Amino acid sequence: MSVTRTAYVRPALVMTVLLTLATGVVYPLLTTGVSELVFRPQAMGSLLKDGSNKLVGSELIGQNFTRNDYFWGRPSVTSDSPYNAMASGGSNLAASNPALDQAVKDRVAALRKANPQSPAAVPVDLVTASGSGLDPQISVEAAQWQAQRIATARGLALAQVNKLIDDNTSSSLIGFLGPDVVNVLGLNRALDELKAE
Repeated sequence: MSVTRTAYVRPALVMTVLLTLATGVVYPLLTTGVSELVFRPQAMGSLLKDGSNKLVGSELIGQNFTRNDYFWGRPSVTSDSPYNAMASGGSNLAASNPALDQAVKDRVAALRKANPQSPAAVPVDLVTASGSGLDPQISVEAAQWQAQRIATARGLALAQVNKLIDDNTSSSLIGFLGPDVVNVLGLNRALDELKAE
């Protein structure tokens, strides 16, 4: 008994249309709708605004702080400009690459020059970029390493700055799923609020 070609073509076309609608239309609309209902701030980019409702950044994307009276984040090697969310990516330089060695040496020298009172050992996250180039957090050690520079630049007591770091530290989810971190934008906003008091 011979089977015609149309017996195979019609079910294949019907399945293609159904799967396209299910995975290309229904599923994206459903997940977007649920995320906006249940996780609205995160779905909208975790945007942060100041008192006058002006957008100042996102909790999820680092910013290029370079002034001495602000905490600095991890280096970013995204193309065009640091922390460019449209060009997320790392340098892809191998650990054996001399260009990476030189970049780290230059970053260490710049950090030591800006932080002459800090201990000799520079935390690794202040001299190495992440895979995305967008990390908004640094380790607690990296924040504490910069604390004296901030205190001097702002005329604050070191204890005040360290308390601000403690107040803005986020603990790991269960205690062993990563280190405690500090969101650099959140910490710098807390510094500005402290200055305004």
